[in-house]
Amino acid sequence: MLFDTIAAISTPRGEGGIGIVRLSGDKAFEITEKIFHAKSGKKISEMRNFSINYGHIYDGENLIDEVMVSVMKAPNTYTKEDIVEINCHGGLIVTEKILETVLKYGARHSEPGEFTRRAFLNGRIDLTQAEATIDIIHGKTEKSVALSLNQLRGDLKEQIEHLKKLVLDVAAHINVVLDYPEEGIDDPLPANLVGNLEEVIETTDRLIKSYDKGKMIKEGIKTAIVGKPNVGKSSLLNSVLKEDRAIVTHIPGTTRDVIEEVVNLKGIPLVLVDTAGIRNTDDIVENIGVEKSKKMIENADLILFVVDGARELEEEDLKIHDAIQADKVIGIINKIDMERKADISKLTKVTKWIEISAKENLGIDEMEDEIYNHIVDGSIEDSSQKITITNVRHKSALEKTKQYVENMFETINLGLPMDLLAVDIKGALDSLSEVTGEISSEDLLDHIFSNFCVGK
Repeated sequence: MLFDTIAAISTPRGEGGIGIVRLSGDKAFEITEKIFHAKSGKKISEMRNFSINYGHIYDGENLIDEVMVSVMKAPNTYTKEDIVEINCHGGLIVTEKILETVLKYGARHSEPGEFTRRAFLNGRIDLTQAEATIDIIHGKTEKSVALSLNQLRGDLKEQIEHLKKLVLDVAAHINVVLDYPEEGIDDPLPANLVGNLEEVIETTDRLIKSYDKGKMIKEGIKTAIVGKPNVGKSSLLNSVLKEDRAIVTHIPGTTRDVIEEVVNLKGIPLVLVDTAGIRNTDDIVENIGVEKSKKMIENADLILFVVDGARELEEEDLKIHDAIQADKVIGIINKIDMERKADISKLTKVTKWIEISAKENLGIDEMEDEIYNHIVDGSIEDSSQKITITNVRHKSALEKTKQYVENMFETINLGLPMDLLAVDIKGALDSLSEVTGEISSEDLLDHIFSNFCVGK
């Protein structure tokens, strides 16, 4: 390979059972042999592929640690290069010392995501699989990890390759028509090739539509808990989290800033935001929190509008009601363990109300069911078994593909010259290649792999 040998700590920094220092490159074995004394007396290059070998790491005469060294020989490795993983005792000092020694004897410290980038550049994975790797690392729920595993397995890659073949079949026919006019082929596209293009449109459209659900599963739903002070917003947050995350008192204005927590709601990451109670106040700090709450109402995907069922509605309730969007709100009537005094008939934007007692933990399960039903439908249940895109880059490229193919149909219907089809065919193929990374800029690769940890 043309790359130098890189190294990094691949386990989290700090205390732990083990730490792993990983090397990849054509000098990985040579460098390791300089510092590893195997109990067997063998050199790294003499050890069996995919073997784990006991010994000690030395810097010259200085013993650093007792280790197990994994040997993986190219090309059947993660990066398709020679890889060595030094499994040492966990701890910041030991792992750092081994990394320093590896660098001293000829390796270079890796950049973020450089191991995975090499896997991509060396052809072991495509860009969708590289992106799936980081999504697995950052996955918040089983559903999100399941989607990423499907992508890592190559499901999206296979789908894109199939679409490219459909378009290439059309391109081959058009090239014959243009290059050999003496053959007298009058029909620009026979029925089977029209079917190819129709399948491309149908498939890209389905994948594009899957993005909203995929994004939801991957990133979660930003859910703002809003209401006037002392209606039980913080108690509601604590009930859903099943822990005392927010301070709860009878004093209005206790919450002066937004508090954000993630809860797993049937496989959907629900990003719950407890906002400051919205009211007119002379308190400078509380007023900053109120302004943040108003901004959160604008930007939230879902709003839980909480009213105090044991108190009559006030002007602050009505002002909040006027500020919310009807299509993304669920009404919560809190304090049902007390006598009902609130008349919600004026709150017409809210079509669905759930009655709870956050203090007594009543109605919380029903509220969670309603939240889930509000943001998803039944089709999401088996979304992890389908090809679902979660990346806006993929969505954008597929939208371009669909547009190019639609342009081809328009060209045919208008009876325009066939060489115009070649332009759109190239555009469709290029946009499909953008998904898998066959066509990609250095800036794009830098952006994607910069999100990885250094040792991955």
